Amino acid sequence: MGDQQCPTCGRPLNAHNRHVRFQRPDVVLGMSEEELEGRVWGHEPLLSVRGVGCYVRTLLPVALAGGHTVTFGVWLSVAPEDLRQAWPIWHEPEYADLRLEGQIANALPPWGQQLVGARVGTEVREPIHVPYVCRSEDPLVSRILVEHWPHDDILPALPA
Repeated sequence: MGDQQCPTCGRPLNAHNRHVRFQRPDVVLGMSEEELEGRVWGHEPLLSVRGVGCYVRTLLPVALAGGHTVTFGVWLSVAPEDLRQAWPIWHEPEYADLRLEGQIANALPPWGQQLVGARVGTEVREPIHVPYVCRSEDPLVSRILVEHWPHDDILPALPA
């Protein structure tokens, strides 16, 4: 499959259905280990940094023309009470009903900083996955969730 070329854009087909995972929220990633010392609770997919914020990893799928999808593993900034609500049910049957509201905490290629701080809502689609971003009143996020994007708008901006 790696040698097959996309008839739409000419790129290898294996470059189309991708998962791009952000290690941490941008604000946390920009902090030194010394700054984080003694302030971090959790890691994956629930994280709290005292004095900075609370975060939950979510998935943001971006549909490409031709049936391909790039899925971003993006961090969502949430209220502390939402993190406390999610923690005890994360591996329980109640997780399937978890709904979270928050703000995107990573700059996503190709949109960059335009998405940081955008308010979104999430839902659990599959209990084995983190929640999916499913709605937003932000016009750009709403477009990302419903449109099928040209390959040349998305793929060149992704990390190799």
